[in-house]
This record gives sequence, C-alpha cells and structure tokens, in this order.
Amino acid sequence: MVPVDDAVLLRGRLAVPAGARGVVVLARGSDSSRQSPRLAQTSHLFQAMGLGTLLLDLLTSEEMEERRTRQLRFNMGLLGMRMAGAARWLQREPVTTGLRVGYFGAHTGAGAALSAAAFRPDFVEAVVSRGGRPDLAGAVLPRVKAPTLLLVGGADTLGLDINRRAYAELRAKKHMEIIPGATHHFQEDAELEQVAELAGEWFLQYLGQPRDDAEEAPAPAP
Repeated sequence: MVPVDDAVLLRGRLAVPAGARGVVVLARGSDSSRQSPRLAQTSHLFQAMGLGTLLLDLLTSEEMEERRTRQLRFNMGLLGMRMAGAARWLQREPVTTGLRVGYFGAHTGAGAALSAAAFRPDFVEAVVSRGGRPDLAGAVLPRVKAPTLLLVGGADTLGLDINRRAYAELRAKKHMEIIPGATHHFQEDAELEQVAELAGEWFLQYLGQPRDDAEEAPAPAP
C-alpha cells in the first residue's frame, strides 16, 4: 500500500531493478487499475530498460465501488495530488531514495500526471502521456516544467486533435510522437513495444544515472 497523504492508502506494485536509473509512476486512469495488461506490459519493458516502476491505482477500492466514481475519475486536482503523493513516498522509500521520478499516464491518467507535475514540480523530472487526455489538466498545463512527451495513435483522429491543442498549451520542453496506424488503445504488441521504447528513452534522458548503492529489487508488493 502506498500512503499518498495522511488519510489515503492506494494499492501499488513497486519493482526496482538493480542499477535503476530512475523510477516511473504509471497510472492508466481511475477507470482502470494497475492490473491493466497493457500497463503491466509497459512496466515490464521499462524494467528491462533499467527503470524502476510503480504501478498505481488512483482510487481506493472503496471509491471504485461507489456511485461517485465517475465524478472522482475526472477530478484531476485530487488525482494529481495523489500521484504527487506517490512520488513523495518514493523519495522516502529506502529502495528508491535518490532516484529521480517520472510520470507515465494513459487515458485519464495523463491528465492526472500533468496535474501532478504542475502542482508539485519538485517531485518529477519527466512526463509521458500515452493515448491520453492531457487536456484534462486544463488551465495548469502552462505550469508544467518537466519535459513532456505526448504519444498519440495515428488512427486516433479525436486523440490527435486533443493532444495537439494540449501540446500548444505546454511551455516546458516537449515533443509529440505520432505512432502510425495505432488507435486510442494501442492494442498491438508491436505498438506497445514502440511506445515503451520511446517513453523509456525519454525517461532515461531526464531521470539520470544509476545510484552507486543500487540494490536488487524486492518481490513486487501485492
């Protein structure tokens, strides 16, 4: 369990390979969970590239079951602060202390990641959005300081329009990569591998070098 503030514990799965060059918080969005197969596959690919990963549920189990879930899943202020709280926790955990943090958000998780980067810029060094809704971060987009990569499917007409408008609002170092033929869901394995490679290279560029005291990763938390 990840304590994101004094009152909220979120389910997460942390894995840190030896010699990790940073750690990435991954959130698909509050309409899903860390159990998402595509998110898990991306996490494993990041680990193979030398990045630690924290797969994070943005809502508690109780919140996922409540009628107000739809309202909560679009509350970017709440979800952004929870992602920032997870980054703060990573800075205190022995196995991740000293590692720089990145945010990877898919779908509504992209809005949460960018909101977190705007609210607490001191907690994050890079952001990647995959087929996401960066527009949900709204008026805070210009406040994002972390280098930001937007990955969008070439066959996702609506997503392209949304991401282009959000891209124009960003003032940080930024890049938008269009994956030819991919849809909003990036369903093909080859597409996910391409996304993970592009995202991983972005994170490695900005998260830094290995720690001298890198440790073998413990078994992932349940």
